[in-house]
Amino acid sequence: MDAYPRTDLGADQRSGSPNLPALEEQVLRYWDEDDTFRASIANREGSPEYVFYDGPPFANGLPHYGHLLTGYVKDLVPRYQTMRGYQVDRRFGWDTHGLPAELEAERQLGITDKSQIDDMGIAEFNDVCRESVLRYTKEWRDYVTRQARWVDFDNDYKTLDLTFMESVIWAFKQLWDKGLAYEGYRVLPYCWRDETPLSNHELRMDDDVYQNRQDPAVTVGYRIAGNEDTQWAVLEGARLLIWTTTPWTLPSNLAVAVNPEVTYAVVKGEGSEDRYLLAQARLGAYARELGEEPTVLDTYTGADLLGMRYVPPFPYFQEGNASTAFTVLPADYVTTEDGTGIVHMAPAYGEEDKNVTDKAGITPVTPVDSKGRFDATVPDYEGQQVFDANSQIIKDLKNGTGPAAANGAVLLRHETYDHSYPHCWRCRNPLIYRAVSSWFIKVTDIRDRMVELNEQITWYPEHVKHGQFGKWLEGARDWSVSRNRYWGSPIPVWKSDDPAYPRIDVYGSLDELERDFGVRPANLHRPYIDELTRPNPDDPTGKSTMRRISDIFDVWFDSGSMPYAQVHYPFENSEWFENHFPADFIVEYIGQTRGWFYVMHVLATALFDRPAFRTCISHGIVLGNDGQKMSKSLRNYPDVNEVFDRDGSDAMRWFLMASPILRGGNLIVTEQGIREGVRQVILPLWNAWSFLQLYAPTPGTWRTDSTQVLDKYILAKLAQLRDDLTKSMDDCDVSGACDQLRQFTDALTNWYVRRSRSRFWDEDADAIDTLHTVLETTCRLAAPLLPLTTEVIWRGLTGERSVHLTDWVSDSALPADPDLVAAMDEVRKVASTGSSLRKAKKLRVRLPLLKLTVAVPDPKRLEPYTALIADELNVKSVELTDDIAAYGKFELSVNARAAGPRLGKDVQTVIRAVKAGDWEQSADGVITAAGIILHEGEFDSKLVAAEPDSTAALPEGGGLVILDDTLTEELEAEGWARDLIRELQEYRRQWDLNVGDRIHLTVSVPELPASWRPEFDQLIAREVLAVGGFQVEVDPNIQLGRDFPDVDMQRGVRKIGADGVMGGEVGPGYRVRMTVVGE
Repeated sequence: MDAYPRTDLGADQRSGSPNLPALEEQVLRYWDEDDTFRASIANREGSPEYVFYDGPPFANGLPHYGHLLTGYVKDLVPRYQTMRGYQVDRRFGWDTHGLPAELEAERQLGITDKSQIDDMGIAEFNDVCRESVLRYTKEWRDYVTRQARWVDFDNDYKTLDLTFMESVIWAFKQLWDKGLAYEGYRVLPYCWRDETPLSNHELRMDDDVYQNRQDPAVTVGYRIAGNEDTQWAVLEGARLLIWTTTPWTLPSNLAVAVNPEVTYAVVKGEGSEDRYLLAQARLGAYARELGEEPTVLDTYTGADLLGMRYVPPFPYFQEGNASTAFTVLPADYVTTEDGTGIVHMAPAYGEEDKNVTDKAGITPVTPVDSKGRFDATVPDYEGQQVFDANSQIIKDLKNGTGPAAANGAVLLRHETYDHSYPHCWRCRNPLIYRAVSSWFIKVTDIRDRMVELNEQITWYPEHVKHGQFGKWLEGARDWSVSRNRYWGSPIPVWKSDDPAYPRIDVYGSLDELERDFGVRPANLHRPYIDELTRPNPDDPTGKSTMRRISDIFDVWFDSGSMPYAQVHYPFENSEWFENHFPADFIVEYIGQTRGWFYVMHVLATALFDRPAFRTCISHGIVLGNDGQKMSKSLRNYPDVNEVFDRDGSDAMRWFLMASPILRGGNLIVTEQGIREGVRQVILPLWNAWSFLQLYAPTPGTWRTDSTQVLDKYILAKLAQLRDDLTKSMDDCDVSGACDQLRQFTDALTNWYVRRSRSRFWDEDADAIDTLHTVLETTCRLAAPLLPLTTEVIWRGLTGERSVHLTDWVSDSALPADPDLVAAMDEVRKVASTGSSLRKAKKLRVRLPLLKLTVAVPDPKRLEPYTALIADELNVKSVELTDDIAAYGKFELSVNARAAGPRLGKDVQTVIRAVKAGDWEQSADGVITAAGIILHEGEFDSKLVAAEPDSTAALPEGGGLVILDDTLTEELEAEGWARDLIRELQEYRRQWDLNVGDRIHLTVSVPELPASWRPEFDQLIAREVLAVGGFQVEVDPNIQLGRDFPDVDMQRGVRKIGADGVMGGEVGPGYRVRMTVVGE
């Protein structure tokens, strides 16, 4: 093989830059034709398995950046683990049930009310749901493929599959048999638009479930009455004051609650004979209504008021509840932070209210129907939606008219209340709380075990373990799993339709259903499953029938069942499941700590007494370019396809993977940020590859035995990268891995290749082989992070099948030399700092300077590299010293916020001492101020230069660099020569000369520069490949001042005459003519 394989960069090449999207498309076609993904799995047959669970997406819409972000991680980790020797199956799944599908079907069908579904028929409606959830599967496949994510679509699973659903009902039957499933009547978050309850964890998944909302808040007085022969007789006719932000619940009032420990006052307002009872601590809050100094007639503790009776604000439910309701009850949760210190209780619409009234034997009343409208038991507001009814209820209270007049309730205050209020996570309407019958999983029985099993899970970020997830587990409540809907897995419960002969049957398999009903279901969806009925075996009359309850499962029950249901466990693949549970790795966004992560953990604990997963990445949220949630209407994010077409998938992958989002932070998506990844890593890596292709006469050999110091350094730096990347990837610190690769790429391109260019021009075998080795190895290490770019480069380097079929770089493959790496990295810091000094003083790079002084703690480490530093910074000499104090000093500042909690009042003593310079640092780095030792993080120190104009500090306070910028005529002359070389090299590039073309050169210059020519004749000729030196024509009409180097030069225009001579003006200072030798 005479040269490296050349890659077709495609059309639309600008300045030699690669067309990355076109290259990526070529790779994707190659993978498809080669079946590389399946080969990567087949190659690991018999190897240990790494188990990855792919959380199923919903396919009734196109993927967004959140899906892409998670998808990149789902691809990256399995690629890495495959290279580490594991077999990693990646089976795609589809989430198909639940409200999202139903709402889309309703939209397509123009349905606005649940009753319309019953009218059209459940079968027809569910057919539309089934079609909608699979509508975008092709588009999803295209997106996932374009992002270079390897996943098995051909062996996918769907939650609507009969096998999946059978495993779901099996799980519920297991919970029932364990006593962990029950039917209860509880107050739950309720969506009146979708006519179904929700579970508490659904309210905590997304930040935007709770939205700021303005609601009416009212303070209402209930008349105290019915206490004639009791200790409360003196209060007859007074009004106890309640405050509520849900006026629509007032018609359902059955009790009020006080805190037994709180002091309550009976007051008479200024200029009024009306008496009011409220918490004494809240008198000031009602100064506008009661006066600044209302007359306090008496005080009571809350305990004194328990049992006192009152008249409800509305008369609707007085008759049936007179014996137990409309009394004062105790509740410790009542506070005096807001309201009146007395809580109005409508137990059907408040969870805490119901808990208190249940203990008092009060039966809730439920005048609000499934659509959130008042029913006939509240005739004055019948048919009104509860939020709409607020205004009429308030009006009646204010005017003392209608039903409010009957019992003498009064409106003391009406105001607007701004608060955070829960909304349905799908239809986005405000929820209500409503008592409903629902089926529950008894999470509270396994809560402590869930907390224990969480200790076996490794979380990234780490704080999620005992923070957002751990805290949620500690407060976990019973899970409402039933939904009054249509499209979903059925709750497999059959009940007798005659309460005189009660019976409940729960089924966990098709076999059990066939046994009892004589029919083996081919479809577990409604309405077909509802058609299975049989006589009640417990009814001797034979008249009652066993009928399935109409509810379906919360869609999260499907999702949480994924580990076993995807393989139809326990009916099939039992051994497979036992060996693949729990998962080694899962990833989703942080909201899934209350969603998929949570429900999997609940079911795994309840069913198997194991965690569902061992390692979890819980990433942040992707935001639009305005910092808000991504919105199609706002157009606040770049179009995904446009990014793929313009910048490529690897650019998007790098942007997302390198960001703080995988450490739990949020990320704003911008086009500039995506392109930055191309500039930082992809192009530098590509340019190094192009450089090798350009200068290597034959392909290099993979070897690591060069003795040249830069070769040894880059190989040792690569060994360090291998160790660092391995640790980061093992720790799932993907953004850390990206940072390590970026830093290495900078060392490779901006140091090693640039410092070694002359060796490549001379076709040095050690340099060529070393760069070949480094690029081949870097491609393997970077393959999970940049799978498409590395594939092109690696195949170009090796001519072999795929970088993704190779092994991860072994520990022993590369020569480690941490001392050399540390020394050369310090050299690079010196060079970078010195270069910044030059730029600050506007001293161009090609102008040589006299001296650079480097003051560092260990100057001996830099001694072998003084010539390298001098050449890099174009200085005549480099002096090393450890006398840092001669050029600067350390300044210390105390971080009071960090030190304060530990030091208390002593922190001020330390601050004063530090400001006065009364501090010292021991040899081992311990800082002591005013005799007090400061811990890491409690202080900041920085090295400050004594002469900042000529001195700069190295990063991390590692020393100082001092630049002597004294100029001599000799230095300026050499600078002129180097500027000339630079311009002549630019001419060679513009005139498309080949790298090895030799030239005849004539330069016209003023007389003064010509007198400097002999000293630099050989240098100029060697650098620009001029044969026999170069010819000089002295033209006294060309003026060149001492400021010539700062003149903005005009690039010459290529001119080729019949004699093949190229020429043009370099600038106002001189002209040049070139002729290629042999032309």
